[in-house]
Amino acid sequence: MTRRDIITAVPVAFADDGALDLEGSRAILRFVAASGNEGAFVLGTTGEFPALSFDERAALTRASVEELGGRMRVIVHVGAPSLFEVRRLIAATREAGATEVAVITPYYLSSSEEGLYDFFREVSAVSDGLDVYVYVFRDRTGNFVPAPLMARLAALPNIVGAKISGEPLAQVAAYRAVVPEDFVLYTGSDRDLAVASDSGAQGVVSGISSVLPRPFRALRDAAAGGDEAAVARAQIDVDTAVDVIQGDMARMKVAYAALGVPAGGVRMAIDAPDAAAVAAIEKAVHELS
Repeated sequence: MTRRDIITAVPVAFADDGALDLEGSRAILRFVAASGNEGAFVLGTTGEFPALSFDERAALTRASVEELGGRMRVIVHVGAPSLFEVRRLIAATREAGATEVAVITPYYLSSSEEGLYDFFREVSAVSDGLDVYVYVFRDRTGNFVPAPLMARLAALPNIVGAKISGEPLAQVAAYRAVVPEDFVLYTGSDRDLAVASDSGAQGVVSGISSVLPRPFRALRDAAAGGDEAAVARAQIDVDTAVDVIQGDMARMKVAYAALGVPAGGVRMAIDAPDAAAVAAIEKAVHELS
């Protein structure tokens, strides 16, 4: 059976001065919980994880499990530049009750393929009881996992899949050709939900679905039903959502404001949308939510 999971990448709420707004973050989580999507990807790029402290990540992990547990899967991103930090984050995530984690490749400094293998071998060794996803995002980390290395990682205990961002579906297909059949692949390309399965993916990790889930659900349902005309109509709405929100957290916060969700602002150096962009976001929220 073809899977088209929608795993929502969840933003984090911040106050105007950049302080973490935990209650606002819980409001976002509750909105996501009502989406009907298959899961949530928390504390990833959309969650501005590089700008969060260990204690903040631990608190947000607990909040995510409390707000989403029992309603959808929760994949907690525990990546960091060092294995020392990753071990601490895995322990905190396990303590919070989560059972699925994602680990981005180490970043800032370049790693060899053997260095990456050794890193994930150690991650695997401390992840008993957890399902681990390798998080590939070379545009942000500078480190890439080629297909032969992914095949080696897929053979490690506890590593069950990969989340692939910033890569074409051809790269997803290259991974699918070398990993076991039950190894789960998610693309980070929001608009490719309907066609990702053709390249061997089981769905998308979509930040845009955090604010506009309805077009994605409609596209998923249309693709599952095999109605090409419905797929085409739904794809137009998904493309509109992607073009307007652009995977940009500042734009997501404008959308949340239009939705009545107190999501606050962003912490990282992300440009605020101009007046024309705000108008387009508010129009999309009105038409697509």
